[in-house]
Amino acid sequence: MILSLPPGEFGAYLFDCDGTIADSMPLRFLAWQQALSEWGCELSEELFYAWGGRTVVDIITDLNASQGLAMPVLAVARRGEELCQEMLPQLTAVPGVLEHIEAEFGRIPFAVVSGSSRESVTATLTALALLDKFEVMVCAGEYPRAKPAPDPFLLAAQQLGVDPKHCLVFEDADNGIQAAQAAGMAWVHVPPPRRR
Repeated sequence: MILSLPPGEFGAYLFDCDGTIADSMPLRFLAWQQALSEWGCELSEELFYAWGGRTVVDIITDLNASQGLAMPVLAVARRGEELCQEMLPQLTAVPGVLEHIEAEFGRIPFAVVSGSSRESVTATLTALALLDKFEVMVCAGEYPRAKPAPDPFLLAAQQLGVDPKHCLVFEDADNGIQAAQAAGMAWVHVPPPRRR
């Protein structure tokens, strides 16, 4: 899979993690389906992908509201992450994204910008032997508003010391692309596994 980049010179690459760097979304869906079912909650694959880029806490809160449940948000979040961690040995990188990381590493700075916890992102990048490629990580709970707000990407650009208009975002989720656009950044859509 070749990912075409928009024209121009970029001063930094900002990457979402799950579904963008890591081909983790199918595994994460199975883990979250299992975790949520333990509390009698249902999650369709369509909704799972539509909510990509949102924080886990926001998703569980919305599932509680929409299904009339009272799941303990932090306990469910912990359980979902436990199950995701168990699946890490099966994880692979998204080939087209990995090519860009390998080609540009050391030439321009990279950041990971994720709606997942720092612990989860660190474990994912460690499993893929990519953790040392990223100068900055911006994760859930470290910004005021989650994607589709621009806050996570703007914070990453600030921490890298690169003007937002010189950043290129790699994203798989619509919420992430909306956040990149709101931040005034160019972006590349990473297609889901079924469209690669």
